[in-house]
Amino acid sequence: MKIFNTFLITLLVSLPVTAQDRLEMFKDYDLSKEVLSVTTVKVDPNMEDVYLAGLTKSWIKAVKIQKDLGHIKDWNIWASELPQSGDFNLVLTVTFENSQDLDPNKAKYDKFMKIWGEENQKISQETSAKYPEVRELTGEYRLRKIIFK
Repeated sequence: MKIFNTFLITLLVSLPVTAQDRLEMFKDYDLSKEVLSVTTVKVDPNMEDVYLAGLTKSWIKAVKIQKDLGHIKDWNIWASELPQSGDFNLVLTVTFENSQDLDPNKAKYDKFMKIWGEENQKISQETSAKYPEVRELTGEYRLRKIIFK
């Protein structure tokens, strides 16, 4: 009898799960228009400050200009509090208003390059050429928020 009761309880509890075993996009949830570009980075031990210093001359400078121009919505750098765990210890994110902001756009490119200039381009290339000495890119992702109804 105990086994039968256990089976009956298990069956009753699982009924709601089997009744809707999957959700349907646009009916049960939506996807955000906003797109998050994520790069995961494994920075070598004791090299985080060196890498961040390089980013200030290259990536950070570039995303600040892009944000000022309205080409991106926001950007962030996230550091793990446990830098020696897992496949990455630093995360670079760029938030786009929508997927159209990811499309090639000559007018936006020209506007950015006019501000960025040849000197910044040269400094960025020299700085980023040294990145493989202190870090490894471990992943790149394009994410959208799931919004439940």
